[in-house]
Amino acid sequence: MKPETEKQGLHARNKHRFLYDFAALTNAFPPLKSFVSINKYGNESIDFANPNAVKALNKALLKHDYGVENWDIPPTYLCPPIPGRAEYIHHIADVLSTDNKGIVPVGKQIRILDIGMGANCIYPIIGHREYGWQFVGSDVDVVAIQNAEKIVASNDVLRGVLECRLQPNKDHIFKHIIQSDDYFDCTMCNPPFHASLAEATRGTKRKLNNLGKLKGDKPVLNFGGQNAELWCEGGELAFINKLIFESHIYQSQCSWFSTLVSKNENVSKIYALLKKANVNEIKTITMETGNKLSRIVFWTFKSQQ
Repeated sequence: MKPETEKQGLHARNKHRFLYDFAALTNAFPPLKSFVSINKYGNESIDFANPNAVKALNKALLKHDYGVENWDIPPTYLCPPIPGRAEYIHHIADVLSTDNKGIVPVGKQIRILDIGMGANCIYPIIGHREYGWQFVGSDVDVVAIQNAEKIVASNDVLRGVLECRLQPNKDHIFKHIIQSDDYFDCTMCNPPFHASLAEATRGTKRKLNNLGKLKGDKPVLNFGGQNAELWCEGGELAFINKLIFESHIYQSQCSWFSTLVSKNENVSKIYALLKKANVNEIKTITMETGNKLSRIVFWTFKSQQ
């Protein structure tokens, strides 16, 4: 019997808005079973402080809900929480519907650029399996690109719908990635939000402390993450500043630009940067996943029809 308790705040089209059906998930991916236990609320769950448990849950969700049979990531690479990643995709669909008479556009004619796709390529997987969109995914990390290509090659449902592009210069975002004949309906980005490795480590300690799992001075990241995935010089505001600057250069090749914003205090600064860049429209969508509150900021340079 599928659990029907609905999680608060998730998008109506998010497959993960109800409690996980561990019977169905362990049937789809039997190795998950060894990580499932009853939590203090009397529900089946996993230890989210255990990176192996988190990876097993992701494998089960991707197989059961998205038909992806073969998925894995290298040790220490980011293993993202799928419900929150799905939220971003569904909100992009809603924004694109505003240019399509309120109808969510589906099919390969929609092209999305995922900046900093990572080794996991979760956004392209969800976006294609939910809406049939095509993706280009970029990353500065050679290993991440190689792993994403391996995931695509080993799953029939993903072949031909995701192109992986290596960013050769970490100082650029769109340059070298957007080619002269490219046009994207939307770009998306989950920027590194810490300003230093020390700040990223403190954030991990806080997270593990909240889970009651902090042991010692060197915490194990439950969701993993390489340096480029977790922090950059100046943190998320500096990264988004660069994103906005380059979006102005490529405005004729993208309908909408977007980024996640983790820190609420950065939103007003981002709005000021966008106004300085002379964008025509800004949309901000608040996302609530679990105990985490974040935002997606969308902008476009195109004139209103």
